[in-house]
Amino acid sequence: MRPLPYRVETATGDVLDITFPLHDETASAMRVNQVLSAVLDSVDKDIQVCGETANGDVLQALAMAIAVRARMIHAPADVTADLAKQLVEMASAAAASAERVEPESGNA
Repeated sequence: MRPLPYRVETATGDVLDITFPLHDETASAMRVNQVLSAVLDSVDKDIQVCGETANGDVLQALAMAIAVRARMIHAPADVTADLAKQLVEMASAAAASAERVEPESGNA
């Protein structure tokens, strides 16, 4: 599997460097990167406008979006659901192994 290195800075200033494994049938790593960034930016902008939102609510909404996108594909529902589960598990494992770099704090 090809890797997709991805860096994200959280709202708290933490930096996560994640190496995501791409599915063997990935058509464009660049588009995966672009869509991932667009989704994360959209969530951040929504929270900035609407205010504090529970992390569980965000995860639930994103899980529902994955389920909806999987069902929109013209293929047997069990096939697309299995693919979605596989991709989420692979991405979760990659994120879990990523190192979290916290911003330096203190007084000079």
